[in-house]
Amino acid sequence: MDLIEKYINELMEKSTPDYPVWNVEKILQGEKSGWNYIDGCMIKAILEMYSITKEKKYLDFADTFVDHRVREDGTIDGYDVEELNIDNVNAGKTLFELYDLTGKEKYRKAIDLVYSQIEKMPRTKEGNFWHKNIYPNQVWLDGLYMCQPFYMEYENRFNNKKNCNDIYHQFSTVVKHMRDPKTGLFYHAYDSSREMYWCDTKTGLSQNFWLRALGWFSMALLDTMDKADPSDSVLLKQMESDFVNLIDAMLDFQDPSGMWYQVVNLGGMDKNYLETSGSAIFSYAILKGVRLGYLKESYAEAGKKAFEGICKNYLHTEEGSMSLGGICLVAGLGGNNRRTGTFDYYMSEPIVADDAKGVGPFLLAYTEMKRCGFEFHK
Repeated sequence: MDLIEKYINELMEKSTPDYPVWNVEKILQGEKSGWNYIDGCMIKAILEMYSITKEKKYLDFADTFVDHRVREDGTIDGYDVEELNIDNVNAGKTLFELYDLTGKEKYRKAIDLVYSQIEKMPRTKEGNFWHKNIYPNQVWLDGLYMCQPFYMEYENRFNNKKNCNDIYHQFSTVVKHMRDPKTGLFYHAYDSSREMYWCDTKTGLSQNFWLRALGWFSMALLDTMDKADPSDSVLLKQMESDFVNLIDAMLDFQDPSGMWYQVVNLGGMDKNYLETSGSAIFSYAILKGVRLGYLKESYAEAGKKAFEGICKNYLHTEEGSMSLGGICLVAGLGGNNRRTGTFDYYMSEPIVADDAKGVGPFLLAYTEMKRCGFEFHK
């Protein structure tokens, strides 16, 4: 077993469904875990480990973890549809796979429950889902990843593709309103009402290019295309073009280490740092993009370099156990007057180790490294 699989196994051994060691936010709050996107990221990655290794321990862990939350009638402990929080859709992605692998009918019922939130989500005037009910008229790049791959899979599997055009439209709106024509990068968030203190009153855009948000959006494009019907060729071609353009834009800012900076285009600024979670997401997105044929083979080296850069800079042994550092704990906009979207704001959020927002994408990148046949040596 290599070092990374040893590290993942250590995290699994130390975790229970109520107290997973990778949910640092809950640990710091002194609370038990519930239904949230953070655990969803990690369980999705563990299911990918099962997919490539067929080692039953990964499936057993994922099934036990999600089974603990999902009741026989399909309701989910810790999940309230009426909260209308787009982040909460993310963990629903694991339900499709677990339903297929275990046949548990309660997972199928839970899929419908999560989908019922999508049907109720309020929208901006352009037709995009609000990020949360408490953030009216706001679109965050993060939210596209949290929701759209689930939405696309549901439409194609269970709803006769009824709302697929809505999905394509939401992506095209983000590209239209949130992409910076000079750099090709995307701003973190957009306020359709132009009312929030963090946005430009003319464009509605936040101020900076936050690495992990850009990463979430790259995964949103990639994973949604992966769940789409190939016969949607014209619309998919546009998404593919948007994905390739984003990766090309990001490669202009890739550090010689292989990683990217927390605020992507300001690598020389004081306090800016090479950040693990976003770098891992782009490693995954590039390698998977090559594997699925969206990117040319020559791109794979950049994905491999990103993965190796993370390992070199942030994967270390501490007190006999592996630890992955350099992870921005959280970053958002609004909610309080501190989250202003300035450069200093993004530098002010805690940097932690072993949080699933970094570990999950790192593990996804690792599975793509294995699929590409790349050897890993630390």
